[in-house]
Amino acid sequence: MLLRALRRVKRLLRPPTVVGRVSYECPVMHIGTEYGGWTFNPTLLGADSVVYSAGIGEDISFDLGLIARFGVTVHAFDPTPKSLEWLRTQALPSKLVVHAYGIAPRDGVLTFYRPENPAHVSLSVVERPRPTAAISLPVRELEGIRRELGHSTIDLLKMDIEGSEYTVLEDLVARAIPIRQLLVEFHHRFPGVGDDKTKRAIDLLESNGYRLFAISPSAEEYSFIKI
Repeated sequence: MLLRALRRVKRLLRPPTVVGRVSYECPVMHIGTEYGGWTFNPTLLGADSVVYSAGIGEDISFDLGLIARFGVTVHAFDPTPKSLEWLRTQALPSKLVVHAYGIAPRDGVLTFYRPENPAHVSLSVVERPRPTAAISLPVRELEGIRRELGHSTIDLLKMDIEGSEYTVLEDLVARAIPIRQLLVEFHHRFPGVGDDKTKRAIDLLESNGYRLFAISPSAEEYSFIKI
């Protein structure tokens, strides 16, 4: 709770940088806490939908909300040791299937940097402004995951992967992975990333048939639909 309060204060003190603009109108719904919630199009989801949730942290309110409302199975991906330890303390429904690896353009291991504040959870491939300890963790390519799980289409992919989203987006576009809805937290606020990188990612998605239909008040979470 303290972490969420601190992030809320930071957002109030720092005006959000909005990159891109909404270009498509459709029905929307928001599920989850202020910290962990997402906006999506509910008309494209049902009990048989395929939902992938990349990046768990210590907030699964969105995943649990989707399960409760639609009866959908959510495949969640996160290699973060602290997140996996937290999940073991939770009473998880059978429809939340946890995979202890991250997503990346190729299978293998990636170097992640620990947060500067040890109380925080999220690791990132982006180096911190001040040096922090690094850890190598398993990752797998999205296309290989989809094929192994036997899914022809991903109805909704949510990604909050702390700076790794840019290379994953390039990969899923290059491979033409069929994804109907794409919810992404962009990390242009990170030092060394910047707004231009997010703008290029949005341009790439839009040039490949995705339309932006929602931007969160913090201007960090972006919702796209494939048309």
